[in-house]
Amino acid sequence: MSAVPVDWRSLRRVLAVRLDNLGDVVMVTPALRALRAALAPGAVLDLLASPAGASLAPLLPDVDDVHVLRAVWQDASGALPQDPARELALVESLRGYDAVVVFTSFAQSPHAMAYAAYLAGVPVRVGVSKEFGGSVLSHWLRAPADEQHQSDRALALLQSVGVPSQGTHLHLDVPDEARAQAAALRRETGLPDDYAVLAPGASCPSRRYQVERFAQVARDLGLPVAVVGTEKERDLVRAVGGVDLSGRLDVPGLVAMVAGARVAVTNNSGGMHLADAVGTPVVALFAGTEDESQFAPRSVPSRLLRVPTPCTPCRLFACPYVSPDGVQPCLDVAPSSVVAAVRQVAA
Repeated sequence: MSAVPVDWRSLRRVLAVRLDNLGDVVMVTPALRALRAALAPGAVLDLLASPAGASLAPLLPDVDDVHVLRAVWQDASGALPQDPARELALVESLRGYDAVVVFTSFAQSPHAMAYAAYLAGVPVRVGVSKEFGGSVLSHWLRAPADEQHQSDRALALLQSVGVPSQGTHLHLDVPDEARAQAAALRRETGLPDDYAVLAPGASCPSRRYQVERFAQVARDLGLPVAVVGTEKERDLVRAVGGVDLSGRLDVPGLVAMVAGARVAVTNNSGGMHLADAVGTPVVALFAGTEDESQFAPRSVPSRLLRVPTPCTPCRLFACPYVSPDGVQPCLDVAPSSVVAAVRQVAA
């Protein structure tokens, strides 16, 4: 990487970039806090995020504004239009920033985003990468071990350019209006103040605990259960039972509902990171698609449940080894084990 230090106190406009799922933005909150502390009072710190990540905008206390990008280099569906004008518009939107800091996972490259910043004339372009990228990054940190926690990876990148950590804990600021929304919904549905949140959804099928087992957990938990999910997940939520809140909460309201719960039960999904960020104990059915060390909650009592399998981590969206009755080998966890873990972390 460049030997030229960055004088962060002299910069007036800085853009942080995290173009992935909602949970990935939650995991970068320690880095946003550190970056904010390094800048001068009055300096602007913006975030460029995916549509899912940008939904957290009202909950990010260290960010002035959040911009949205569906990046072609992050699109696994191949559905984005082949339109150079779209990418040229991205370059124009970056003009005027003094620095762009590109946060990525171990499997992602910062170079496409950094090249857009280079074309826009942004002088400081910071990223971590396994690959050589010439002068695309002005400050290049060679990649640490893949197993490093995603929050630590982001903090290590900042520390390499003179930004000290301000703590590793995740944090979201829940607005009063979001708490009011969640409280009103609890009153409407008859949900008492002492309840559990179940989040059976995930970004892909391979990360979802079997819905019938989620339903058994809901029946055996011994707590009133709020089951959350998007409008598209309504059938999944209703199959679990409990109080159906599918599609009834925006993201700040969802975070407020999680913050008010005694415990959350989730997959390896955004819900797990939301619980970690608002202080709610969490039990996660953690599929063998990923390494636990990269994503595990660290700020709250937690248990990650999965069955060791030789194919871990597979990184697959769908498991090829699902049994005829719909059980994925790495998630072949008895509901009684989930209930026991919930009681342990919620004690």
